[in-house]
Amino acid sequence: MTSEFTNLVDLASERLGGAVLYANDDFFAPKENLLKASAPEWREGAYTERGKWMDGWESRRRRTPGFDWCLVRLGAPGRVRGVVVDTSYFTGNYPEECSLEGCAAAPDATVEELTNDATEWVELLRQTGLHGNYENEFAVVHAAGRFTHLRFKIYPDGGVARLRVYGEVLPDWDSIKRAGGLVDLAAVENGGMVVATSDEFYGHRHNLIMPGRAADMSDGWETKRRRGPGYDWCVIRLGARGTLRRVEVDTAHFKGNFPESCSLKVCRAPDPSTSDEATLTALPWRELLPRTRLQAHTRHFYERELLDAGQATHARFHIYPDGGVSRLRLYGSLEP
Repeated sequence: MTSEFTNLVDLASERLGGAVLYANDDFFAPKENLLKASAPEWREGAYTERGKWMDGWESRRRRTPGFDWCLVRLGAPGRVRGVVVDTSYFTGNYPEECSLEGCAAAPDATVEELTNDATEWVELLRQTGLHGNYENEFAVVHAAGRFTHLRFKIYPDGGVARLRVYGEVLPDWDSIKRAGGLVDLAAVENGGMVVATSDEFYGHRHNLIMPGRAADMSDGWETKRRRGPGYDWCVIRLGARGTLRRVEVDTAHFKGNFPESCSLKVCRAPDPSTSDEATLTALPWRELLPRTRLQAHTRHFYERELLDAGQATHARFHIYPDGGVSRLRLYGSLEP
């Protein structure tokens, strides 16, 4: 994938709690496949009692006018910037076209409520042609607002392997503030985003701030082996401005490839939404956690070790010289 928006968060990911609530037809392949985190796979010669086994959502052949559709609850509500409609391995059975709409509803909205005439749907992607066995990328440029659910339509029928919905998480900060206490300001579900990195050869940058602990080594941020001087790093744009008071660095599953040590710096950018690497480099960074040794396959917690670095909108995480970290948690108090 090459579009710039694919560096954003997949709001529909099942890892964040995304789910396909309903499909009008999933005769050949179940709707739940659509949001699977893994890449689609092909099983040669594999058949079920209904037909060829396919790793995606596939409806039967339509013999009447119309289209097939499904309802998706986003794992993290937010602003949609682009979508990928992946038809991998669907060659003679992919839809001719697709479209996408979004709405803002209660997190626990039922299918009946979402299909009610009172629900207002906003067009995110107009009816657009698809290619088979291909990752079809579409930028969303005219849809402002915060969306919680999607309605995905395929014309007239067929199969889609995966649906990825990239955008920016927009948390319910009123609810988070009412809960009180420290908040993980780096977490994806709280609007955190890894906006720049020196390297992500083995593990995607956003794995670092995903919910829960890593399932295995592939579920972390891991760089290639460094053959020269220096260190690897990434910059996290916090979900909200705050003062960091507790840090967790988790090297779970990284046993022969964990970093020797790590450090953290923070800054308060004049524009909290800053994500341009050149602009970030020029900002005045302040040390929060001095360089500290790490251990393999361990959760490291830091409180007394943290320096008074003041309010922050961004954090810069350094690992020396390279390696893998499964999760980074940056707990802080929200500023007014």
